[in-house]
Amino acid sequence: MEWFCRYLDAGEGWLIGLVEWFCRCLDAAFTGNALEGAGFIGAWVLLVVCRQWVSLGSGSLGFGFPKVAGLAGGYLPPGTTGWPIIGETLEFSSTGKMGTPEKFVNERMKKYSSEIFKTSLIGERMAVLCGAAGNKFLFSNENKHVVSWWPQTHEKIMLFKQASTIGESKKVRGYLPEFLRPENLRKYVEIMDCLARQQIVTEWTPGREVKALPLARKHTFALACQLFMSIDDPEQIARLANSFARVSAGLLAVPIDFPGTIFNRAIKAANMIRYELLPIIKKRRDLMAENKEMETRDLLRHLILSTDQDGRFMTEMEIADKILHLLVASHDTTSTVITFVVFYLADYPHVYKEVLKGHSFEFRSFRSSSYIGFPWTTEQMEILKSKGPEKVLSFEDIQKMRYSRNVVNEVLRLSPPAPGAFKHVIRDFTYEGFTIPTGWKAHWSVFSTHQNPKYFPNPKKFDPARFEGSGPMPFSFVPFGGGPRMCPGAEFARLVILSFIHNLVTRFKWEKLIPDEKVKFDPSPIPVNGLPIRLVPHKC
Repeated sequence: MEWFCRYLDAGEGWLIGLVEWFCRCLDAAFTGNALEGAGFIGAWVLLVVCRQWVSLGSGSLGFGFPKVAGLAGGYLPPGTTGWPIIGETLEFSSTGKMGTPEKFVNERMKKYSSEIFKTSLIGERMAVLCGAAGNKFLFSNENKHVVSWWPQTHEKIMLFKQASTIGESKKVRGYLPEFLRPENLRKYVEIMDCLARQQIVTEWTPGREVKALPLARKHTFALACQLFMSIDDPEQIARLANSFARVSAGLLAVPIDFPGTIFNRAIKAANMIRYELLPIIKKRRDLMAENKEMETRDLLRHLILSTDQDGRFMTEMEIADKILHLLVASHDTTSTVITFVVFYLADYPHVYKEVLKGHSFEFRSFRSSSYIGFPWTTEQMEILKSKGPEKVLSFEDIQKMRYSRNVVNEVLRLSPPAPGAFKHVIRDFTYEGFTIPTGWKAHWSVFSTHQNPKYFPNPKKFDPARFEGSGPMPFSFVPFGGGPRMCPGAEFARLVILSFIHNLVTRFKWEKLIPDEKVKFDPSPIPVNGLPIRLVPHKC
């Protein structure tokens, strides 16, 4: 407890000590460390005392949250900051684990304001901007009033500095790989198709139980290793995948760097990945310097050739960091959506049939307001027949999958891989008559629009037809964010998903082995049993 006493002696620093002690007890309680977990009850007693102290204090809106009545003539948004220190984090997390993450946002929109409310999450004072207008405001004010922000766990595991200034934010975006541009993505469809075909043939065995979630994760990670670094050795991919799983778990853990904790294991696993990648990067750089490398257009080549604004090349460790960041960013999105396409197609046979054989609808051009008629779309089976079973998919084949793309969009609406994002306020701003001070955090949530009947009538219904014609209202469908911080890998993810679904539906039908399997959000949606299914091959 010496560290805690030092914080007490430091004046206001005692609050940080209390936070760290509480987090340590909380993590221990969930990881089975009885000795340290015994302090969990004591932490709660302290929190109750703090809450009572706050309620007796004067002139304070919550624990250390100042009134801002004179600041730019505005006031803080309506809402509550919950408990001292932890705020409403436990309720925010528990609604996700119960499978109803939209409940946290929707209840507060009804109680306080449908436009904006305040809360406190993961130790931060926060304003949640809601609806399409709130999304548009945050997206369009990136680098003006807000910049992207990540929780402490991400910062320590991924070893990046928060983009707290406009210059730092632009620098981070400057390292985005050129190979994600649309003209370069065309070249990767063949690899995506071949790897999907290979995994389905070897591991999606008809007639027996398979679990869709772990298989989807295995496929998307192997594909990322191939496209990012041209790694195709199964043993090396397996080693990286095992370390990566510990990294993913730690990103949401209580940030306690103590031996045996989930967070500590994640930090070690991230370092293992970096040191596994270093010799690969060095070997490629040496080959490129000697002009002995084959013309490999992968992410690694791009990063080796990239320079900053001063003309400096990245070190091997910096390149390893960038690759790790992109593995984290790309993996959950694609594996989650593949899993839930399987999930929903099992529940809705008529949707599966239209994905397989085609669908009749009208399509509105995004470049004009006119309708273009398509009496019958050529979906998966027609695409297979047109190219033959031995030929690989092309980018043009993917473009024909209009109804399948609508299905993917509806999965992204109902089961979004990312629930939203956090922003750091770098300049005071006023929204809907309320002032958000510098230093606060802002949050946008997909659930304020994706599950909102204002934007999607009968929002719980799975209906791919929502995306026909003109589609949803602008800024209401935001699975990949928007504005200058919109996920640059959105089209990459769709190509991965559609190429995999093509290979799966043209071979099999399937049924769930647990029809009412529970889904939790942590924060991505996860079928708690891994989505076990039984595959039924098509009759010739």
